[in-house]
Amino acid sequence: MNILCISGSASKNSSNVKFLQAIAEQLSINHAVEVYEGLYNFPLFTPERLNQGIPESINLLRDRITNADLVIISTPEYNHNIPAVLKNMLEWLTDSGEFFAKKVLPLTFTPKEPRGKYALKSLQMSLKAQKATIISEANFYKTDVNFVDELIILPEDIKIMLSNVLE
Repeated sequence: MNILCISGSASKNSSNVKFLQAIAEQLSINHAVEVYEGLYNFPLFTPERLNQGIPESINLLRDRITNADLVIISTPEYNHNIPAVLKNMLEWLTDSGEFFAKKVLPLTFTPKEPRGKYALKSLQMSLKAQKATIISEANFYKTDVNFVDELIILPEDIKIMLSNVLE
C-alpha cells in the first residue's frame, strides 16, 4: 500500500511531524510511506488565486494524494480547531477533488487530554465535505508515546491499532 502522511502543523519542528515519522517507520515494514510536511509553504487560498492557476507546490501535493492508497493526517489543535495551514490545504484541494473517495485516517497529536477533540471534529467535517472515506480516527497525546532525544517511539498499543486499521 502507498501511504502519504501529512502533518497539519504550522511548525517546521512539529511534534506532529515526529509522530508521523514514527508511524511511517512502523508502517514502512510492509508499505511505501512518505511524510509530507510542507503545508506552511503554500500561499493563502483565495478564489482569485485559484483562477490565476495552481501553484506548483500544490500540484505536487495533489499528485501525491492521487497516487496514495491511504492518507494519514496528523494535526495539533489550535484554538479548538485545525491549524490555518491545514485548512488552507483543504481549501486548495476542494475544487480538484483529490480526497473524493480517498481513504483517510485523521489523527490528532496534542500535549494532553482533552485537547484534540475539536480539531478532529473540524478535520472530519472538512474531509466529509470533500467526500473522503474516513477509515478510522484517533486522538493521541504526547503522554501516550516515549521520546528518545528528538525521536518518538510508538508503544505497542499504537502499533497494534495502526496494524488493525490497515487490515
